Amino acid sequence: MTDSARIAELEAELARYKSKLTIKMGNKQNVVVGGSALGQRFPVTLYAASWLTLLDHADDIRAFIEDHKDELSWK
Repeated sequence: MTDSARIAELEAELARYKSKLTIKMGNKQNVVVGGSALGQRFPVTLYAASWLTLLDHADDIRAFIEDHKDELSWK
């Protein structure tokens, strides 16, 4: 295997790792979303009803982020 082929393989593996999202049930029957795809250290934990409410307002959240993108931190 050539160096360039190995580099391409490792870059593809890194991209798969970075996009990993985990969804599981927490110990209080809540929904825990985490993983490297979030780009943060700690997972986000909400009860199912809260997740559904949040998802119902996804367009509003996206609009807010777009309207305030220059004021928000992108770390």
